Amino acid sequence: METINLLYVMIILFYCLSVLGYFIDFMQNSQKVNRAAFWLLSIVWVLQLVFLIIRYIQFDRLPIMTLFEGMFFYAWIIVTISLVVNRLYRTDFLVFVINIIGFSVMAISMLTPAGDVSERLAELFIFELLVIHVVVLMLSYGVFTLGFAFSILYVLQHQMLKQKKWNNRMVRTGNLLTLLKGSYVCSLIGFPLMLTGLILGLVYAWVSMEAVPFTDMKVISSFFVLLVYGVYLFYYKVKDMRGYQMALFHIGAFLILLINYLLSSTFSQFHFW
Repeated sequence: METINLLYVMIILFYCLSVLGYFIDFMQNSQKVNRAAFWLLSIVWVLQLVFLIIRYIQFDRLPIMTLFEGMFFYAWIIVTISLVVNRLYRTDFLVFVINIIGFSVMAISMLTPAGDVSERLAELFIFELLVIHVVVLMLSYGVFTLGFAFSILYVLQHQMLKQKKWNNRMVRTGNLLTLLKGSYVCSLIGFPLMLTGLILGLVYAWVSMEAVPFTDMKVISSFFVLLVYGVYLFYYKVKDMRGYQMALFHIGAFLILLINYLLSSTFSQFHFW
């Protein structure tokens, strides 16, 4: 137990140093610091993976069952996505924004119970269907997080252009068209992932309890999130809407997603941690 606690502390420490490095690079435009931040983030990814493997061996199940494990897994997905994005697009500021969210999730997870799941919850997770349901939803959250980062950078870029602040940060942020399209593509990927995850959850509920909890607060709020992203996709693709307002709409959609993830389980009788 002491080993895994030490590992968790190391993850938090290295993650903090990495985000700090990206912040310094954001302010000072230092490629040396940027490279150090990237390698620190790579170490964080490895340590997170080791942590998940240890939890798997310790409890003999996938470590995604508790609120703590769910948030930790979510943070690992965010780090994974940011490392891939850093290699493919070389958009340093995008990586910075993504990992502010990832580190925040890790920090909040410190306040949640880290123990094993209750006997009742363990019984529910016997079926592989529910495991897939959770994993698919977590992947959708990771993709939506990336889209949120694109939208944040779009808003920042738009404000700098509006105020005529021409500097190197604008070049490193990426052009407006790329950022807006990035938000759209992430929503286009995240939407079917989330829809699939919700359908799998409903199917499992029917199989295990012979009832579909349509009136459950978590179910209602999750489908509301899906509806909001569906409206965004509709206006982007069908109505051909672009620009600043769409970026703000996308940011609002992600904030609703976070509220759904962090708060709605508190008022849910079907979902519990």
